[in-house]
Amino acid sequence: MKVLIVNKFLHPNGGSETYIFKLGKELKRLGHEVEYFGMEHSNRVVGNSAESYTSPMDFHTGKLQKVIYPFKIIYSFEARKKIRKVLEQFKPDVVHLNNFNFQLTPSIIYEIKRQGIPMVYTAHDYQWVCPNHLMLIPENREKCFRCEGGKFGQCIKHKCIHNSGAKSILGAMEAKLYHLLGTYQMIDRIICPSQFMMNKLRTNPILGNKCILLYNFIDDEACQAIPKENYILYFGRFSEEKGVETLLKVCRNLPQIQFVFAGSGPLKNQVEELKNISNKGFLKGEELKQMIAKARFSVFTSEWYENCPFSVMESQKYGTPVIAADIGGVPELLQDRVTGELFEPGNAEQLEEKIRRLWENEELCEQYSQNCRNVKFDSVEEYCRKMLEIYENVMHNSLKL
Repeated sequence: MKVLIVNKFLHPNGGSETYIFKLGKELKRLGHEVEYFGMEHSNRVVGNSAESYTSPMDFHTGKLQKVIYPFKIIYSFEARKKIRKVLEQFKPDVVHLNNFNFQLTPSIIYEIKRQGIPMVYTAHDYQWVCPNHLMLIPENREKCFRCEGGKFGQCIKHKCIHNSGAKSILGAMEAKLYHLLGTYQMIDRIICPSQFMMNKLRTNPILGNKCILLYNFIDDEACQAIPKENYILYFGRFSEEKGVETLLKVCRNLPQIQFVFAGSGPLKNQVEELKNISNKGFLKGEELKQMIAKARFSVFTSEWYENCPFSVMESQKYGTPVIAADIGGVPELLQDRVTGELFEPGNAEQLEEKIRRLWENEELCEQYSQNCRNVKFDSVEEYCRKMLEIYENVMHNSLKL
């Protein structure tokens, strides 16, 4: 089978990129042909035989490049032209879409449909029902779903995209246009990595009957039980929406406890100011795996509606309990008081109480750790076999039309 994986970034950048790289690698291992389409970048690590990519475009710079960007983020003629070249040369059996709004735009959907190729989409965020994709108002970090039912003017009212009026207008325009056109109805299947995500997407009637629940995968084997060390781990982005400000308040109140942070982000300086935090920076591979496995427990403090975070899955897979925010798809991954504990997102007092109690109760922590080893998530091989069934299904249905 020939699979074209589409994602705006083709270099290591975040969770969706980790997903597409591992998915593509496993599909190739199983004997399938895989190519990628997205933006060109100096650090690009995957590509296509046509060597056709769109020019780099950064919507986060604050320089909405004068005249061209406002049009390009709604409909990109360049992206449609470039993907046409890939489709004609590679001739994929199915196109697997991931993050593409703004930089690639839904223009590519029209070209894929024109060529009669079935499409599958993995929803990594809430872009199709919330223009800023976080369901979070940036100014006050209020959790919000006011755009439900296509009321995208709320995005403009609250300046939901980077707290910018201009960007919010453009984002709302893009969302409203494709909502009215019913563009996403052309996609054959929508993979939702959490029930929470599926429920939100189903508020749009044209998406509801296309949604399939399929949780993310963990591609590593569980670690052998190794001695725990005396630290609590946070790994991920150092940012407000990840709840790091709340966590830092707790760290200040618990100077006797050693915390290890692994990652980076805009709050890096605040993290490094605290004496009981050791910042290891961005870790990956075996080094990160060992850091997770040796932690007494980890904390996941996100304050936006997380979908299916790898970090919550990885902690349990490696025998490390999690104190996690009860938000989005997180409670679908963690059994409260079995493999960890849930707390109200943004509630520093509750988080502090849970951290203190679990830190002081080694027996309970060890019981949670043992329970983690019984948690079952799909391996990347199991996940790919399920995905191949979905590909074959949409291909079969396409042939009947």
